[in-house]
Amino acid sequence: MDSGWQRNVLENVDKEDTFGDGDELRLGTVVENENEAYELYNTYAFKKGFSIRKGKVRRDAQNKLRQRDYFCSKEGFPLDEEVGEAKKVRRLDTRTGCKAMVRFNVEDGKWRIVQFNPVHNHEFAKPEERQFLRSSRHISTVRAAITGYNSSKVDASVRPTKTLSYLEKEMSSTDNTGFGFTEKGVHDCLHRLQENMIGGADGQSLLDYLKHQQLEDSSFFYSLKVDQYNRVTNFFWRDSRSRLDYDCFGDVVLFDTTFRTKKYNLVCAPFVGVDHHWKNVLFGCAFLLDESTDSFTWLLENFLESMGDKRPKTIFTDEDNAMAKAIEVVLPGTHHRLCTWNISKNASQYLASHLANPEFKECFNKCFHECVAEAEFEATWDDMVKKFNLENDLWLKKLYLLRQKWCPAFSPDTFTANIRCDQRGENIDTTFHQISTTTMDLIGLAQHYEKKTKVLRLAQAEEDFRCKNGMPRLRVNTGIFKHAAAEYTIKLYSFFENEILSTFGVRMMEVGNDGYQYVYEAVEEGHQRVYIIQYNSTTSTICCSCKLFESMGVLCRHALKVLDLKNFTSIPAQYIVKRWTRGAKNQNVMSSGLCEPSCERANSAQSLRLSELMQEGNNVFSIGSLCDSGTRIVKQKLVEAIKLLETDKETTSMLGTSNK
Repeated sequence: MDSGWQRNVLENVDKEDTFGDGDELRLGTVVENENEAYELYNTYAFKKGFSIRKGKVRRDAQNKLRQRDYFCSKEGFPLDEEVGEAKKVRRLDTRTGCKAMVRFNVEDGKWRIVQFNPVHNHEFAKPEERQFLRSSRHISTVRAAITGYNSSKVDASVRPTKTLSYLEKEMSSTDNTGFGFTEKGVHDCLHRLQENMIGGADGQSLLDYLKHQQLEDSSFFYSLKVDQYNRVTNFFWRDSRSRLDYDCFGDVVLFDTTFRTKKYNLVCAPFVGVDHHWKNVLFGCAFLLDESTDSFTWLLENFLESMGDKRPKTIFTDEDNAMAKAIEVVLPGTHHRLCTWNISKNASQYLASHLANPEFKECFNKCFHECVAEAEFEATWDDMVKKFNLENDLWLKKLYLLRQKWCPAFSPDTFTANIRCDQRGENIDTTFHQISTTTMDLIGLAQHYEKKTKVLRLAQAEEDFRCKNGMPRLRVNTGIFKHAAAEYTIKLYSFFENEILSTFGVRMMEVGNDGYQYVYEAVEEGHQRVYIIQYNSTTSTICCSCKLFESMGVLCRHALKVLDLKNFTSIPAQYIVKRWTRGAKNQNVMSSGLCEPSCERANSAQSLRLSELMQEGNNVFSIGSLCDSGTRIVKQKLVEAIKLLETDKETTSMLGTSNK
């Protein structure tokens, strides 16, 4: 498309001959060709917050174009799919029957607006969401000009990743194991040789950087530890968005200490979670000079303090005695599990020759992922060890002693969000691999972490946008399918849909009934394992021996089979866990609640309220900062809010108490 016309459109966006009252398109506006017509409406759509698509074309008797329509992308409704038609990609249903459109008549080569409907029946995309609008992806020049970006500064030869970094600066965006003890000993030895290198200009520069971040983000948290010579040894920080994410998704935390910085051999230790789209989310990061119990205790205490003293239900780590001791002290009520990804990496080192045998590999993987009872695990493990003559293997002996921390059969009721640490670990490794391979100073490392955080948050924002603007195409457009699609995110609905469709392969038999308490046995086709399901007709409570709901928070195919038998057309409310829903981030309440003592809940009540206000406030400030008038409105309302708070008896009483 002609970028010259794009510039002309932008130069005229505020002129009366193009836009009428309220920045709406004006009837009678003339452009020179079809590209210009499309760009005019697309530019308008981007500013408003919707996407467009091309509509009807009308021609005269000589087959010359005489009229062209452009619609809001949500015009019309989706057509029913052909029965039996298999599609590789199932697109979302995004259409709402919107009537917004513009019509151009073509006369003597000129394109003139003759009809314009600005009324939409759906929400517009927020400013931070407009980058995900489908049609806006084709108007980079327009978008750049609207945001105030000078495209002349960008060299066309610069790679996309470099350009993205440049744009972030210009636009100032802020959101968008064997168990290796020998190697660990080497690392801890090296740090004693290198510790004098830290604490000079590089350490001070990082401290200054963190202080600056706190000035820009009042809820930014950082902490540092110094040794007896007043030299900085450990850093930890998290921003306000990480706190909000932890409030929503901090029930399960992966604490990874497998990364080492190349320059200082520091431990890079990110805290990672999984959000409602089943994507990684970062809760904070630390640099540690060693892997001692003291360092881990210091870090976990500061992490908890930064998160309002709310403990996760489960924490995944690699195997480390010092870390295990710190977790026992700081997180006594948290389930400590070992990350199977790190164990798998070590297994490839200690059991390489055996893993090349498909039969051994099948047995080994069964111990990790398929045993649902302790007796089943013990039998499988014993058979594997005897069959392959591994009774004297020291690494396997050590692994067996730790079985309660990595085998699901020993903790079926532990909530883990059904995280497969092998897959999650690979994603984390991809994110932080550069830290171990590139020589960076401390600020460079911190900035690298911030960039990766932005990438993950952008991915989350895009998934939020998809959920907001579309529904999954339902294979069965009735009852429980519709309810699940409306409640769950697209990713979780896909998982749930697989479970409910799998009910067709479940054979059920009632084995007990006292009038209100029912007991069923279920067997899946092609398998021999029997699952026990208990259902209470009075309370609509249901429990299955597979423990999928307890470990993940989504009903299993066996429980869903019983609900279908009982004619349920929706999911019982107590079995919809908020952390997996489209509204998971609303009000920033931890999913399904962490089991905290009442005194701790009371102490963290203010933190929860603060997090909620921060979330709402960030949205208001983001919108208000778009223009001077918006900024004035926000400031005016803040002054009014202060006056109301000054006259509120409960607030002034609490303020007086806190100041004593």
